[in-house]
Amino acid sequence: MTMNSRFAQNATLSLLVTSLFAGVPVAAAQAQTAPAASESSASAPAAPIQGLYDALKTAQTTGKTAQQRATMIAPAVDHAFDLEAILRRSVGVRYNNLSAADRTRLLGSFRQFTIARYASSFKPGSNAVFTILPQTRPNPTGGQIVDTTIGGGSDGGTPIDYIMTSGASGWRITDILLDAHISQVAAQRADFGGALSQGGASGLADLLDRKTTKFLHD
Repeated sequence: MTMNSRFAQNATLSLLVTSLFAGVPVAAAQAQTAPAASESSASAPAAPIQGLYDALKTAQTTGKTAQQRATMIAPAVDHAFDLEAILRRSVGVRYNNLSAADRTRLLGSFRQFTIARYASSFKPGSNAVFTILPQTRPNPTGGQIVDTTIGGGSDGGTPIDYIMTSGASGWRITDILLDAHISQVAAQRADFGGALSQGGASGLADLLDRKTTKFLHD
């Protein structure tokens, strides 16, 4: 089964990284990142992604347990992602009607879920190769797109592109595109909708917490 066919079976990008290498042997190659554009040229829409990939490389090399890897990855996730913007768009219009307490709890659960998802995927033996293309490109609806691949060996990697938005905290990830067109936000909106309809914000937070626990169980 090819890597692309595995992705076709997994329509939810919230599980993207988990499915990327789950049960798949990859070549024992040194994880590496292509030379990025100079800091001045991209001022660095790509810099947060570089930090995230550096943390994933460290985690998959030295993190013996999922909890250890989560601790290594957490600062890079906090720096790279605008998690509140992603969550707001993933929930949709119902986000505006949530109480402050519901938003706080949901954001905390979503953060832990995001970190645990990476910690579960990039473990010793993954040997993932991370490549960041040196040039960014404009996003039609605003911001910049940073093109990358994650893969191993000679397969060329799977395109993972990041929509970067500049704000008060600098450039942050506000969406991820698989194979250059499948939006994580759109996939999560469909995925989260059922949980919100059935259990409200608490139901969605509980679902994310259960997934986090599963991801962190070695």
